[in-house]
Amino acid sequence: MDSSPSVPEGPVKGNRDPASPKQPTFDSSPTGGSIHVAAAPQRTPSLSNISKSAHRQSFAENLRNVPQSPRHRHPSFTQAAVQELLNHPPSGQRHANSKFAGREWGEITVGELVSPDDVKWIDMDSSVEEATMALLKSKTNVVLLREGDSDHTAIATFDYSDLNAYLLVVVGLSKPEPQHIQLYNEIMLKAREGNKILLRQIQPFCKHEPLVGVPSNDNLFQAVEILGGGIHRLLVTSSLGDVIGIMSQLRMVDFFWNEGVNFPSVDRLYPILLRDLGIGVQQIISVNSDASLSNALTLMNDEGLTSVAVVDNGQNVVGNISTKDVRHLTTTSSAPLLSESCMHFLSVILNERGVEKGRDAFPVFYVTPLSTLAHVVGKLTATRSHRMWIVEPISPSPSAPVTPMPGPQSVVSGSSAPAAAMPGAHLSGKLSGVISLTDILNTFAKFAGLHPTDPGEQRARRRRSSSSSIRPSLDSSRPSIDFRR
Repeated sequence: MDSSPSVPEGPVKGNRDPASPKQPTFDSSPTGGSIHVAAAPQRTPSLSNISKSAHRQSFAENLRNVPQSPRHRHPSFTQAAVQELLNHPPSGQRHANSKFAGREWGEITVGELVSPDDVKWIDMDSSVEEATMALLKSKTNVVLLREGDSDHTAIATFDYSDLNAYLLVVVGLSKPEPQHIQLYNEIMLKAREGNKILLRQIQPFCKHEPLVGVPSNDNLFQAVEILGGGIHRLLVTSSLGDVIGIMSQLRMVDFFWNEGVNFPSVDRLYPILLRDLGIGVQQIISVNSDASLSNALTLMNDEGLTSVAVVDNGQNVVGNISTKDVRHLTTTSSAPLLSESCMHFLSVILNERGVEKGRDAFPVFYVTPLSTLAHVVGKLTATRSHRMWIVEPISPSPSAPVTPMPGPQSVVSGSSAPAAAMPGAHLSGKLSGVISLTDILNTFAKFAGLHPTDPGEQRARRRRSSSSSIRPSLDSSRPSIDFRR
């Protein structure tokens, strides 16, 4: 049995959020922008009950001006560009920051890597729509929840996994225990009628991350040891206990990638092959490209995952769907996407990326056992991903054409394009494993002589939490946080 101390959970104090202009909200009218159920609430209503016709321009579309579908768009991220990324992971951002020169990375304090500007607060009695707006603007992909604007304590978080859980309840795809059916029906009824739904009301079915705090003057050894054990983020606190920053796994990996040239102990790990490091997990959960998007979202919610690989019939990786992608589903007009295939949804994501960035881009979410650690870390930071899928050479499918295609393909609007038609799919291979930010930080921790807990324990805990379809109310007692020193 692992003798490591358990991860502390509980309220964390934070600074009062400065006054700011009132945020725009979802349209709560029956023809507004939030997804609603048109029929009387049932335990698992059909997707056909979702209104597909009533629609008015909503907050998400005003922010992004997203076209309805990717009509006749050709990716400018060509085969050559994808191959170049595979051969030479991005390194242009790497630099030697003078303030870290001559120092051991473990001696650097956590507070040096975070900013108070990244901490976003919202009150527990705010609406889910207001929380979603704040989440869309958050650099750390999380919003801290508190009892009221005069309160200094973080009692929970709201992230894209929580938004996904909420969406599944609203459209009737969650399966509550019998004693909780009434709560789920009340939420669905409120959504159908366009009534305000409070964050407090949805807490029972949110999958909260443990609230783990570290003092800002703690060094990176402590932070990496915790993050390498599978905790996704740390709340960085001042001497008064106020939250002054959020240290996520991705931010820590960013630091090691950009500043690794300052730290020989880290930099010499980068040329080592993934196969020789012996890291990564072989137990992978994936979804077929022909499966509906609702299946992928339900799978992530049930398994406590933030992303799943999308594969074709030959188990070749053709894409990636993450909980962050639910931001594309915050309007009534996007509700039909839930019944479309994962392949079609990937085409919509590709199109929107082109709109946001002025060009189409097809992030490459896979590596091979012969990829170097530098290749993996560079790609994680470039794609802002939590994990990379490990693939073997391309395998033919007994029931579908081989994945490779001769050149870039356009995606036909309104159709479920075959997996092989997606740009970049021809460079994939058979799914054989996954490597995550947790695995990377766990490796850095062990090579520094630290003793992070087994990431599998945190993964199992997250899965157990998700498999029980409802969490205890936040009104129940939670232990106070113990700062890791």
